[in-house]
Amino acid sequence: MHSPPVDSPPHAPGPGIAVRVAAAVALPSVLLLVLVAMSWDPLIALDGDIARTTHRWAVDDPDTTQTFRILTDWVWDPWTMRALCAVAVLWLVLHHSAWWLALWLTATCVLGTLLQQGLKAAVDRKRPVWTDPVDSAHFAAYPSGHAMTATVVCGLLLWLLHLYGAGRVLWRIALTLSVVSVLGVGLTRIWLGVHWSSDVLGGWLLGVLAVALAVASYTRFQGTAELR
Repeated sequence: MHSPPVDSPPHAPGPGIAVRVAAAVALPSVLLLVLVAMSWDPLIALDGDIARTTHRWAVDDPDTTQTFRILTDWVWDPWTMRALCAVAVLWLVLHHSAWWLALWLTATCVLGTLLQQGLKAAVDRKRPVWTDPVDSAHFAAYPSGHAMTATVVCGLLLWLLHLYGAGRVLWRIALTLSVVSVLGVGLTRIWLGVHWSSDVLGGWLLGVLAVALAVASYTRFQGTAELR
């Protein structure tokens, strides 16, 4: 039996899986946030060891460093990710007239960005400082905006593909590209010396939490609406 095409009508599953994912990542997300805010010595030491090692690699391998700069500044940049989200919104509106779903997708991306910027301002963590930097970045370090934005956008797009019944081949391609993008952008930020490793981990955790809560809220709302 073939999987239905991506144009098939959406059927949102119950919120159970999303709620369980949110519950699983909520505690480590909060714990890491607290440890970073408290400047917990073992975490700071580990971050420093990783940063010094990867920075040495970045300085010694300028070709890889330049490739990572292109990837992080253009391919996996937060604005590129938001552009992908905008394309999905247009697809929902123009191809399916799914105005509420498009609005939910937009609101989730906006709220994720606001959460990210709010935490940056609240924690106000300093970025790594090098005498021989290979790249530069602005604003506070925690959480990594690149890592969190990629996680939120890729997670939402994968959920949309699942919602519209994407075929097996398309799903596997999208899943592979999403995993490579989310992991890749985080690694480039550490390699380029603009983030501590815990900044990236925090971005990943908070991104997963944001997607899980958003999906749970949407599926619960959708289920309630169908009962009316």
